[in-house]
Formats: sequence, C-alpha cells, structure tokens
Amino acid sequence: MIRVLLVDDQHLIRAGLRMLCDAQPDIEVVGEADNGREAIPLAGRLLPDVVVMDLRMPGVDGITATSRILAERPATRVLVLTTFGDDDHLYPALTAGACGFLLKDAPPTELLDGIRRAAVGDSPFSPEVLRRLVQRAVHARPGSPPALSGLTARERDVLNLVAEGLSNTEIADQLHIGVTTVKTHITSLMTKTDSPNRVRLALFARGV
Repeated sequence: MIRVLLVDDQHLIRAGLRMLCDAQPDIEVVGEADNGREAIPLAGRLLPDVVVMDLRMPGVDGITATSRILAERPATRVLVLTTFGDDDHLYPALTAGACGFLLKDAPPTELLDGIRRAAVGDSPFSPEVLRRLVQRAVHARPGSPPALSGLTARERDVLNLVAEGLSNTEIADQLHIGVTTVKTHITSLMTKTDSPNRVRLALFARGV
C-alpha cells in the first residue's frame, strides 16, 4: 500500500485527488494539509511514502516544505503537482529535492501512474513539463552538444529519449528492452554525466 499525503491550498483539488486515490487498491491517503506549515509535522507523524505537493501556497510554500520534509526524512518522495504558471518555482523545487512534476490538468491515469512511479524510486515528469524546463534552460543559456564519448550506444539512445520526456516504460517499449534495463542505463548515465536527477540528465542531453 502506497501511503500518500496531499498538500494543496485548494480544497476542491484535494477532494478530487482523495477520491481518485481512494478508488485504488494500492494507494491510501493518510492525510491532507492546505499549506506547507501543516505539511511538515504531518509528514513526520504520518510517514507517507509520497507527498503530492502544490508549490504556491500561503505562508510556507511548497519549496520550503519540500526541503524541510526531506531534511527530516530523506526516504520520502515529494511529487510536485504544478501548472505552467509555476515555471519560476520548478528549478528551486528540484534543488529542494522534489522527485518529479506533474500537471494539475493531467489525466487521472497519469497522476496515479506518477504516484506509483515516485513510490518505487522513479522520477515522473509530465512530458510537457520536462520539455518546458529544457526549453527554458536552452533559451537562457544556449550550449554546445555534450561530450558523449564515454557513453555506450544504448546509453545514448536512452539519453535522447529521456530528453524527449519519455517515461522508463515508454523508453523500454521504444527500445524493446526491459524497464529494469532502462533504470540501469539511467543510473549509469546519471553517474557518468554527474546529473543528480532526470531533469539535469535531459539538460545534459541538450548541451545545457
């Protein structure tokens, strides 16, 4: 059972997420908070596997809450639920330790898949969010093609698909390999490129 804490200052969004999660046999909503100040002690007391975190909230925002929750319990996975209007908050949230970003208007199946992927250590990103982050970085600081001499041919294939925003499952399907193999390649890529997360890996692929 995946234990989930919902953090959002909009009651309707929390209610919708709770209904969606409660209908799943493997997901349990263990608590709710409408701001970061409430979320921090709740996370310490309820010990959720995944915190679904809004970024823009009154008082203590999602970035500060993410940083403090992970400082106290690094094993917790914080999945940001965002809008395109939150662009300026995404990089700080990554620095704070968020494991992924999904859009608030994403299909229910994508949200549920994101929670499940976060719980097992994956980094779920809506393709639109990942492309937006990469495009923003490229526009701000155009780079040159990265040095790929230390990568295998298969690692280059995986790297290019990560840059396109594909999930591990989608990469596995496209390359006709197992998901476990994809995870192994991504771990190797992060080590070889000194990338702490999936977004930095995508930016490396774009020479940023």
